[in-house]
Amino acid sequence: MDGQEAMGIAPSADAIEAHARDVIARLPAEFRAHLGDVVLLVEEEADAETLAALELEHPLDLTGLYHGQPIGEKSAFDSGALPDRIHLYRQAILAEWCETGVRLDALVAHVTIHEIGHHFGLSDDDMHALEEAVADDAC
Repeated sequence: MDGQEAMGIAPSADAIEAHARDVIARLPAEFRAHLGDVVLLVEEEADAETLAALELEHPLDLTGLYHGQPIGEKSAFDSGALPDRIHLYRQAILAEWCETGVRLDALVAHVTIHEIGHHFGLSDDDMHALEEAVADDAC
Protein backbone atom coordinates (compact mmCIF):
# COMPACT_ATOMS: atom_id res chain seq x y z
CA MET A 1 0.00 0.00 0.00
CA ASP A 2 1.68 3.21 -1.10
CA GLY A 3 -1.01 5.58 0.16
CA GLN A 4 -1.95 6.76 -3.30
CA GLU A 5 -4.45 4.07 -4.25
CA ALA A 6 -7.12 5.27 -6.65
CA MET A 7 -10.53 5.83 -5.16
CA GLY A 8 -12.64 2.74 -5.63
CA ILE A 9 -9.83 0.30 -4.90
CA ALA A 10 -10.39 -0.59 -1.26
CA PRO A 11 -7.29 -1.93 0.47
CA SER A 12 -7.73 -5.11 2.48
CA ALA A 13 -7.52 -5.29 6.25
CA ASP A 14 -4.10 -6.93 5.80
CA ALA A 15 -2.87 -3.95 3.75
CA ILE A 16 -4.07 -1.48 6.38
CA GLU A 17 -2.46 -3.56 9.13
CA ALA A 18 0.83 -3.67 7.21
CA HIS A 19 0.82 0.09 6.92
CA ALA A 20 -0.02 0.53 10.62
CA ARG A 21 2.85 -1.80 11.54
CA ASP A 22 5.16 0.25 9.31
CA VAL A 23 4.07 3.37 11.20
CA ILE A 24 4.83 1.63 14.51
CA ALA A 25 8.26 0.56 13.20
CA ARG A 26 9.08 4.23 12.46
CA LEU A 27 8.20 5.43 15.96
CA PRO A 28 11.07 6.62 18.13
CA ALA A 29 12.69 3.75 20.02
CA GLU A 30 11.46 5.01 23.39
CA PHE A 31 7.87 4.50 22.18
CA ARG A 32 8.42 1.20 20.37
CA ALA A 33 9.98 -0.27 23.51
CA HIS A 34 6.63 -0.02 25.30
CA LEU A 35 4.39 -1.38 22.56
CA GLY A 36 5.54 -5.02 22.49
CA ASP A 37 2.52 -6.33 24.41
CA VAL A 38 -0.06 -4.15 22.64
CA VAL A 39 -2.21 -6.09 20.18
CA LEU A 40 -3.02 -4.41 16.86
CA LEU A 41 -6.34 -5.45 15.30
CA VAL A 42 -7.88 -4.32 12.03
CA GLU A 43 -11.60 -5.02 11.98
CA GLU A 44 -14.26 -4.16 9.46
CA GLU A 45 -16.19 -1.94 11.88
CA ALA A 46 -16.84 -1.39 15.57
CA ASP A 47 -19.43 -3.70 17.09
CA ALA A 48 -22.73 -2.51 18.56
CA GLU A 49 -21.50 -2.85 22.15
CA THR A 50 -18.47 -0.63 21.49
CA LEU A 51 -20.58 1.97 19.72
CA ALA A 52 -23.13 2.00 22.56
CA ALA A 53 -20.37 2.39 25.18
CA LEU A 54 -19.04 5.41 23.28
CA GLU A 55 -22.54 6.76 22.61
CA LEU A 56 -22.00 6.58 18.86
CA GLU A 57 -24.82 5.71 16.50
CA HIS A 58 -23.00 4.61 13.37
CA PRO A 59 -19.91 2.42 12.91
CA LEU A 60 -18.45 4.83 10.36
CA ASP A 61 -18.10 7.37 13.17
CA LEU A 62 -15.22 5.41 14.73
CA THR A 63 -11.92 4.89 12.88
CA GLY A 64 -9.92 3.55 15.80
CA LEU A 65 -10.03 2.74 19.49
CA TYR A 66 -7.56 1.99 22.25
CA HIS A 67 -8.66 -0.59 24.83
CA GLY A 68 -6.44 -0.67 27.85
CA GLN A 69 -4.95 1.35 30.61
CA PRO A 70 -2.42 4.09 29.78
CA ILE A 71 1.12 3.19 30.81
CA GLY A 72 1.24 5.85 33.55
CA GLU A 73 -1.82 4.31 35.22
CA LYS A 74 -0.64 0.69 35.20
CA SER A 75 0.16 -1.13 38.40
CA ALA A 76 1.93 -4.34 39.37
CA PHE A 77 -1.46 -5.42 40.71
CA ASP A 78 -3.02 -5.44 37.22
CA SER A 79 -2.15 -9.07 36.50
CA GLY A 80 -4.73 -11.15 34.72
CA ALA A 81 -6.03 -8.25 32.63
CA LEU A 82 -6.49 -8.59 28.90
CA PRO A 83 -3.62 -7.18 26.84
CA ASP A 84 -3.95 -3.59 25.68
CA ARG A 85 -5.42 -3.44 22.18
CA ILE A 86 -5.48 -0.95 19.35
CA HIS A 87 -8.43 -1.43 17.02
CA LEU A 88 -8.45 0.11 13.55
CA TYR A 89 -11.80 0.02 11.81
CA ARG A 90 -11.35 -0.49 8.08
CA GLN A 91 -14.76 0.64 6.83
CA ALA A 92 -14.64 3.91 8.80
CA ILE A 93 -11.08 4.59 7.64
CA LEU A 94 -12.07 3.96 4.02
CA ALA A 95 -15.14 6.19 4.36
CA GLU A 96 -13.04 9.03 5.77
CA TRP A 97 -10.49 8.50 3.00
CA CYS A 98 -13.22 8.88 0.37
CA GLU A 99 -14.86 11.86 2.10
CA THR A 100 -11.72 13.87 2.82
CA GLY A 101 -9.32 12.95 0.03
CA VAL A 102 -6.51 12.65 2.60
CA ARG A 103 -3.87 10.20 1.45
CA LEU A 104 -4.71 6.77 2.79
CA ASP A 105 -1.26 6.21 4.24
CA ALA A 106 -1.47 9.53 6.10
CA LEU A 107 -4.93 8.68 7.41
CA VAL A 108 -3.89 5.24 8.67
CA ALA A 109 -0.82 6.80 10.28
CA HIS A 110 -2.96 9.46 11.95
CA VAL A 111 -5.42 6.95 13.42
CA THR A 112 -2.66 4.55 14.49
CA ILE A 113 -0.63 7.26 16.21
CA HIS A 114 -3.73 8.70 17.87
CA GLU A 115 -4.54 5.32 19.44
CA ILE A 116 -0.90 4.78 20.42
CA GLY A 117 -1.07 8.21 22.04
CA HIS A 118 -3.87 6.99 24.28
CA HIS A 119 -1.65 4.06 25.34
CA PHE A 120 0.95 6.56 26.49
CA GLY A 121 -1.55 9.07 27.89
CA LEU A 122 -0.36 11.76 25.46
CA SER A 123 -2.10 15.07 24.88
CA ASP A 124 -3.43 15.93 21.42
CA ASP A 125 -0.45 18.26 20.91
CA ASP A 126 1.97 15.45 21.80
CA MET A 127 0.15 13.10 19.41
CA HIS A 128 0.51 15.64 16.59
CA ALA A 129 4.22 16.05 17.34
CA LEU A 130 4.68 12.27 17.28
CA GLU A 131 2.78 12.08 14.00
CA GLU A 132 5.05 14.72 12.49
CA ALA A 133 8.16 12.87 13.69
CA VAL A 134 6.94 9.65 12.03
CA ALA A 135 6.01 11.51 8.83
CA ASP A 136 9.46 13.13 8.71
CA ASP A 137 11.04 9.68 9.10
CA ALA A 138 9.06 8.41 6.10
CA CYS A 139 10.65 10.98 3.79
